[in-house]
Amino acid sequence: MGDFEFALVYYHRGHKLRPELQKFRLGIQKAQEAIDNSVGSPSSVKLENKGDLCFLSRQAENKKVKQKLQGKAPKKDQKQQSKVEPSRNEKTERQLLGELYVDKAYLEKLLKDEDLIKSSTKHGMTVEDLILGGINYLDTRTEFWQQQKPIYARVRDRKLMQQRWLPERKRKPSEVARYILKSMEEIDMLLTSSCPEGSYKKAEHVLKTIKGWSDDEIPNKNELIGNLYSCIGNAQIEMGQMGAALQSHKMDLEIARENDLPDAVSRALDNIGRVYARIGKFQQAIDTWEEKIPLAKTSLEKTWLFHEIGRCYLELDEATEAQGYGEKSLQSAEEEGDVEWQLNASVLVAQAQVKLQDFQSAVMNFEKALEKAKLIHNDAAQQAIIIALDDANKDFIEELKAEQRTERIESLRDYDYDDEYQEGEEAEDQKEREENKQEEIEKEENERNGRGGGEEEEREGEKGEDYAEPHQDLPE
Repeated sequence: MGDFEFALVYYHRGHKLRPELQKFRLGIQKAQEAIDNSVGSPSSVKLENKGDLCFLSRQAENKKVKQKLQGKAPKKDQKQQSKVEPSRNEKTERQLLGELYVDKAYLEKLLKDEDLIKSSTKHGMTVEDLILGGINYLDTRTEFWQQQKPIYARVRDRKLMQQRWLPERKRKPSEVARYILKSMEEIDMLLTSSCPEGSYKKAEHVLKTIKGWSDDEIPNKNELIGNLYSCIGNAQIEMGQMGAALQSHKMDLEIARENDLPDAVSRALDNIGRVYARIGKFQQAIDTWEEKIPLAKTSLEKTWLFHEIGRCYLELDEATEAQGYGEKSLQSAEEEGDVEWQLNASVLVAQAQVKLQDFQSAVMNFEKALEKAKLIHNDAAQQAIIIALDDANKDFIEELKAEQRTERIESLRDYDYDDEYQEGEEAEDQKEREENKQEEIEKEENERNGRGGGEEEEREGEKGEDYAEPHQDLPE
């Protein structure tokens, strides 16, 4: 019937119900191709606001009248209709039928032979009926092919093919710029709309096309090729093909360095670092991003860059470096006035301080981050920060308790030692005083007695000489 739009609708419905059937996919392809052949691409159709839409109603009426006449026409008038019906334009039929035009011309020639058409076959059918059936079949196919791919579509395709196979023809700069701009917009749109496969295929096709063009047609050809490699790498990242993505971004970096393109070098280093971070190679990511730091231009770019480097250091348990880069990220975010990145940087600094067991500072930064999350109405971030803040508060309280216990024990130790030391000193002083006093008493007594004391000692010695030791006669 030529209603390719309705056919496409029902083919899609059938494919949704039975996706395993090849016929539905083939039908979708054919119907879409027929619509594209008839309508063409949007850029090739130029609509004008001339005239009115009355011809549509007239066309519909003529179609209904034709259908009614065809429905009422009896089969016996088929011969008369075929004879009376005016012949189609020979040139148009030749283009539509192609090789079959010779067959139709042969059947029409047989139809002029009166003796032949009156003869009959073994099954009782006349030769005239067979010839008319074949001619009607070819006419039906001619109408179908005219609807499926009209003559104007064939002429347009022929011109496009001629342009494609004329290497000496140079494209206009406006055509090249329009093609490139449109293609890059489509690549970005497919990637942002969660269709990385389509973005990848489109970028590959454009890259292959541009490589076939001369440098005169595209002055910034190398820069554009590097940009396409970057798009391919980003699509591969979203598809999970990290190894291929790394190679694509390295190609972008190589082209950028060869052609002295600092912006492209910065872009490639950025993407390479992202791939390294995704696959867990944090030190390689840090080295790559630190190489990009001098190329960063805006405060916002520095904010992101410092934050990612700090995050990698945190993953490597190097909390001091993570805190340093987090503070740099926070400073750049404050210069830019970006509240969301201030939130991210504050969280990074707080997490690094938790690892450093600086819980008091961590609590302060978590509280700042919570204020930023409330400011931008980020409920998910608020919940996560509240949980981290509670943990930091608990650790901070435990730290305070431990410090208080330590101070109490040290104070008690200091107090006991002083008392013992003081008591020891007092005892020694008392002993020394007593000894001195005893010496003074003895000295006074000796002075008071004088020589009398010496005579008594001599007498006692004389008495001792007459005293015999006891038991000296006993055997050993």
